[in-house]
Amino acid sequence: MNTTVDASAPREVSRQQFAWLRAEVAEWQARGVIDATQAETITGGYTPRSGSASSVLGRIMLLLGGAFVGVGLIWLVAANLEDLSPTGRFATVVALWLAFLVGSEVLAARRTSAPLVGAIRLLAALGFGAVIMQAAQSLQVPAYEPALVGLWSLGAMLHAHLTRSVMPFLVGLGTGVQWWIWQPLWTEGTAMAAVISLGAGAAVAASLAVLCDGWVRSFAWWWRLTAAVLALAALFVAAVPGIYDGLDWSLWLLLELIAAVVLGIAAAALAVRRPDHAWIEPVGALTVLAAAVLLALWDTGTDTNDVGLDQWAHAALGVAAYVGLAVALLALDVLREHRALSWIAMAALVAFTTFQSFAVFAPIVTGALLFVVLGIVFLGTGLLVERARRRVAATLDPATGEGCDEGVQR
Repeated sequence: MNTTVDASAPREVSRQQFAWLRAEVAEWQARGVIDATQAETITGGYTPRSGSASSVLGRIMLLLGGAFVGVGLIWLVAANLEDLSPTGRFATVVALWLAFLVGSEVLAARRTSAPLVGAIRLLAALGFGAVIMQAAQSLQVPAYEPALVGLWSLGAMLHAHLTRSVMPFLVGLGTGVQWWIWQPLWTEGTAMAAVISLGAGAAVAASLAVLCDGWVRSFAWWWRLTAAVLALAALFVAAVPGIYDGLDWSLWLLLELIAAVVLGIAAAALAVRRPDHAWIEPVGALTVLAAAVLLALWDTGTDTNDVGLDQWAHAALGVAAYVGLAVALLALDVLREHRALSWIAMAALVAFTTFQSFAVFAPIVTGALLFVVLGIVFLGTGLLVERARRRVAATLDPATGEGCDEGVQR
């Protein structure tokens, strides 16, 4: 099969990138660096990617349609299962799943519209969940077992990695995160177990993001986002005053902690020679896990009528750790051009400082003064974060001092 790439074909870039390129080329031409012919040659090698509102809306409608059809079919089958024998029920669900699974790959082989193929693959991933649930019902397994969600995630992830498709991957990621947190809490439902599970999940996700960088970049993008959300959630829960309520180790919680440490060390070792310093990500996630555990173990009590020095120190340390994590995510955004990390970090920081301000200051000041104090906390935190962001951007890109603000449109 001929795999030669047509070098004369213009390369598609986003409209923002194309506008930036034309502005730069015009400046080079004005300074005499290049002539008109060279300028035309450079800009002619690129073409703006079609991204009209109608095309975006069409993709969204296809994905929403696939999701609604998938859920509707599962619901329809579930509502009429009593009219079928156990074998008939299972056969019906499996037939629907196989139809979506095979149909999506047939459409992909015929180079059908990518959004349509993605929508059918989404149906297949949702259909696999129906197969799991129906099989469990036939085997008299309770439908609320977390292990069923874990099996659903495993099947969707296998589908995603075999086809390198984002839609099954997102189904597998969502169900996988749900299983990861739910499974240890099923037997050990304490806040401390939740902190460990969230922190360990962040370390695993960060490690998988590093490992996926050289394979499927879209998967790495989502793993990084998941790691950020779980890390922020772990520190948020750990910083709640009086969160420690004891801990009896369960097998699943211990396995999650071991998986986080082993995978984090392995990912860091494999990435230590990479020029982008990717080893810092799993190491940083493990550091967040350790910080969250230590912060949660520091029990300062919950008496709001007598706020002591230890409670102030606990709150200050929690805020410092959270601001540090937010700055680290801003730096990672600059390094990886992952703008979602900055938005999530800022939103989480606002929620965290609001919660901490009310938890620490509310017992001391009330009414309008509380909002004044809260505003001062916001201003101070915002100034620190913005200053740190500019320093990181200037270090990474001294020519502009602002880093890669444009980013890569995905």
